[in-house]
Amino acid sequence: MTSSSPAGASGMQRPGGRTARVRTAVLKAAEDALVEVGFAGLDLGDVARRAEVGRTTVYRRWGSVGALLADLLTDMAEQSLPRARTGSLAEDLRANARLVARTLADPRQGALFRAVLVAATCDRDAAEALHRFYRARVEEWAPCVTEAVDRGELPPGTDPAEVVRAVSAPLYYRMLTTPDPVDEAAADRAAAAALAAARSGAFRGA
Repeated sequence: MTSSSPAGASGMQRPGGRTARVRTAVLKAAEDALVEVGFAGLDLGDVARRAEVGRTTVYRRWGSVGALLADLLTDMAEQSLPRARTGSLAEDLRANARLVARTLADPRQGALFRAVLVAATCDRDAAEALHRFYRARVEEWAPCVTEAVDRGELPPGTDPAEVVRAVSAPLYYRMLTTPDPVDEAAADRAAAAALAAARSGAFRGA
């Protein structure tokens, strides 16, 4: 993942030493702040205080809350779990859906993702970082669909990215628009619906 922002550069620095410790502390502080006060309340000075890092260091390295959020998303993508490899598309999609559901239902991670989604609607750096984050996650899981096509489980020409997006989309919609829990039952329904649509040819490319 590359970016013209300072955040993109920080994500590429060699790990270890004071630079890595500062980045870790600041990103943890940014997470804490987002969970507590949301994107609207995110302030670089407050993040520096929480991280016990000099304000000048934070402003020089990240420059804006959008760039800081972009770096946070880069870090989250780097730490995301690899995809399941069960040999069954139904099981792979169910594993994907349950991973998303656990993340969104987690008190900390769910609040963090809601803040990130809000930020992406009004900040260009945040939006670009969110797009990179989900592009990376879709690319991680897309091979399970490609392999299913090769096994004859899905019609030729099925778009892997569209299938993967169809798994998680209902879970995000549920989180953002209803008070209902994003639980395993919801995850299993989302996976089953995506699988049925894929088998019917709904995600075949033009």
